[in-house]
Amino acid sequence: MSQRPKKKVESGDEVEAARRRRRSAAAIGQSLRELAIQLSLLNHQVGAKLDLRDVDIDCLDLIDREGPLAPSTLARLAGLHPATITGILDRLERGGWVTRERDPADRRAILVRARRERLPDLLRLYGGMNRSMNQIYAGYSERELEVIADFFERTAKAGKTATDQLSALGEESSGKVRP
Repeated sequence: MSQRPKKKVESGDEVEAARRRRRSAAAIGQSLRELAIQLSLLNHQVGAKLDLRDVDIDCLDLIDREGPLAPSTLARLAGLHPATITGILDRLERGGWVTRERDPADRRAILVRARRERLPDLLRLYGGMNRSMNQIYAGYSERELEVIADFFERTAKAGKTATDQLSALGEESSGKVRP
């Protein structure tokens, strides 16, 4: 006769700990959603003041952090179609935010570089948020900040993975093959 594995009986403390963990996870999820909304609204306000679209700001940030970049690399990093990137780069170049230069390693190729002298205009508009963040950081110990940084780094990686997977699904259903 086979024996069924015995179910582990959880104590009241373990059940309560599991409930608290679920409530905390739900609160974090809600806070991340609210943060995404507030950052989107902030980016929209900043963009309106600079005559930039939200996606322009995202691409400018990628160029600043990762650049100089080939337009195709920017398209891949941003998860956008190359034709879309062309329009974004046209707007950014007209606004004096980026320059397109010949790649010294391959004169046929183009690299996009952020114009560093323009970035203070952008950072000034984020000044209120940056000051608020500095006040928030001051309320945490170095160890707590390390945990928070780890959480956000891992969350960003999870977001990138989910975006890449969704993008690949979209390409498969449209008949496009992912490189």
